[in-house]
Amino acid sequence: MSTTRQTPEVSTSTVRGLKPRQLTMMGLGGAIGAGLFLGSGKGVAVAGPAILLSYVVAGALVILVMWMIGELSAANPTSGAFSTHAQNAFGPVAGYTVGWLYWVQLAVVTAAEANGAATILTGILHNTMGDVAVPPTWVLSLIFMALFTTINMFAVSKYGEFEFWFAFIKVGVILAFLVVGVLMLIGVIPGHEGGLSNFADFAPTGLAGVGAGLLIVIFAFGGTEIVAIAAGETADPQRSVATAIRTVAWRICLFYIGSVFIIVAVLKPSQADPPEGPFAAVLNVAGMPAAGNIMALVAVFALLSALNANVYAASRMMHSLAQRNYAPAGIKRTAHNSVPRRAVLFTVSFGFVASILEALFPGKVLDTLLSIVGSTIIIIWISVAASQITLRHRRERENPGERSTTYKMPLFPFLSYLTVALLVVIVVIAMLDPAARTQLLLTVGATALIAVTGIFVTRRTRQPATVHAELDDAAADAPAASEQEQERDR
Repeated sequence: MSTTRQTPEVSTSTVRGLKPRQLTMMGLGGAIGAGLFLGSGKGVAVAGPAILLSYVVAGALVILVMWMIGELSAANPTSGAFSTHAQNAFGPVAGYTVGWLYWVQLAVVTAAEANGAATILTGILHNTMGDVAVPPTWVLSLIFMALFTTINMFAVSKYGEFEFWFAFIKVGVILAFLVVGVLMLIGVIPGHEGGLSNFADFAPTGLAGVGAGLLIVIFAFGGTEIVAIAAGETADPQRSVATAIRTVAWRICLFYIGSVFIIVAVLKPSQADPPEGPFAAVLNVAGMPAAGNIMALVAVFALLSALNANVYAASRMMHSLAQRNYAPAGIKRTAHNSVPRRAVLFTVSFGFVASILEALFPGKVLDTLLSIVGSTIIIIWISVAASQITLRHRRERENPGERSTTYKMPLFPFLSYLTVALLVVIVVIAMLDPAARTQLLLTVGATALIAVTGIFVTRRTRQPATVHAELDDAAADAPAASEQEQERDR
């Protein structure tokens, strides 16, 4: 009988196997993807040099949201992250809705990233090899899904190391690009006249362009929230999360704003959105050979890195939902290395199916799904802001004068309400743009549908309104069971 009682505790828990440096680079790498290497050119084309204002506003918002995530995650480090925080603040239905909405978003985006990376790589192979022995896009997409499914089956410490170097290489590419760009602007590298003459016409499309650019930019910053997910598997989470938040926030702004500054200084708005991306266009101006293919490969690399991080984040969110009885019970079980492999397989299954459907119906399946979840990040950030304000007020009311050693949002409540105001501005701007309005309304509709199902599901559970980190990591500090016991439980 004692074995029967012990087995579920051991077989459903993850471990704190991530190191602080891995957490920092995961947060950094999660936000450096195709949105920067490919999408930044679209913003420049829309707003010209004034796109820098869009990046400043979006960057400020990201820092504020990251501070909120830092406070919530340091106080309650759990893989359920903002889903758990929403549940603690507003009840089970809120936790269910936020968790499943985030999982759906990542499942769809993962499939899109595999397809996007395969499409770009197919183009590179055609350019270099012709039509000989070039596999079709859907085959490459399936290969990518299989590869990163395998990687996510490794113990979290090994996964964290892999993702650390993945992100490190992307950061190195950006730093090299910034150096080349600065040398071009000061006239050391020929091909550009140097100086900042492009800034003479700073806002060719006025405030409308800045607003349209802001909608493009804001979604490029998605991925930073993986820090909150990974906090549940990080050693010394209070200190690690605080360090990651401080470093990730300013580094993202430096890389994004610095890179876009180089792009707008070197390229005219009409030149900023070529098929190979703005980074390749800048390097072509610098006279660097094969720049287009090199940066296209970097874009493939960035997409695959984001895919890897998203599979991790989605599987941990699903694992947390299962532990709260909001997903099938079998999904909460972990393998001998404490990885929720069933959650990983359930997550990537969507990507495998979507890859095949995309081969059968090109441009229809994924494009439709992406239009539904395209504004999910706004909903998630709103939930983070609302949860942080509610829980902070609650803690201060219940424990007046208490001094906490955990990370806290600075200048509370002013900066918290400023975050809410900025999010409201983003929503208003989106509602004024026809395409963005449709996308936002579809996302709101999907959120409402999930919430309705959540009402029925949470009524059948006995889950308390407040969930602590121990739920996700009940055995994190407990003695490890033997490998034989854990293998039997699989």
